[in-house]
Amino acid sequence: MIDRKPMLWWDSVPQPLPAAFYIRQIIALTIVAAILCFISLQDQLDFWLTRQWYQPETHSFPLQNNFWLELLNHKLVKFLIVGSAIAGLGWGIYRKNLRLVTVMVLLGLGTAVVGLLKASSIHSCPWSLSEFGGQAIYIRLFGSVSAGVNAGPGQCFPGGHASCGFAVMALFFLFYPEKPKAAWCCWWLGIVLGMVMGFGQMMRGAHFLSHNLWAGWWVWASQVAFYFLITKTLLWLRTR
Repeated sequence: MIDRKPMLWWDSVPQPLPAAFYIRQIIALTIVAAILCFISLQDQLDFWLTRQWYQPETHSFPLQNNFWLELLNHKLVKFLIVGSAIAGLGWGIYRKNLRLVTVMVLLGLGTAVVGLLKASSIHSCPWSLSEFGGQAIYIRLFGSVSAGVNAGPGQCFPGGHASCGFAVMALFFLFYPEKPKAAWCCWWLGIVLGMVMGFGQMMRGAHFLSHNLWAGWWVWASQVAFYFLITKTLLWLRTR
């Protein structure tokens, strides 16, 4: 008879990555953050792209309530990603696959970090700004609200919807370092999904390009940071 040992949580524990990996990520994230600061502070690109979808005659975004953008981009794709993450988390728990569970948690974590930042943001969406038919005053990155200034509803930075697509980058840690090609394919899949979902929101007047790019930055930065903390904590627990 074959002696089948029960699967333990430790059998599928996510492995710590070498220090060189994190050093490369810190350097890359720092460079990208500097580029994004430049794009946000200059803001010409943001306004130019947004004006492509704005109709001055009606002071509105014609696609703001577009049925297909709302259904396919804003609801269906998001629900598919969220549903898949929940299913993956459940399967990981059932199979006692701690690595899969960790990745699914990271997937949700990325959107949660962006959601918290967005909830406390003073920056309003394009469709709320006076430049695009609204009443709110535009505030640059790192700007503040002066007394008596109508900053609008705020809560629009970074891009929350795009973060759901970018969160798929977490699948990188499911395959790396054993299958680097598959890992980087998953990373690029997350980039593409985030940009597509973010572009759909730009067409509706819901976000600037920089909002979506910052969402991707925060998602990946938080996933890298928390993967480091989780793996170090698990390694410490295994040695107790």
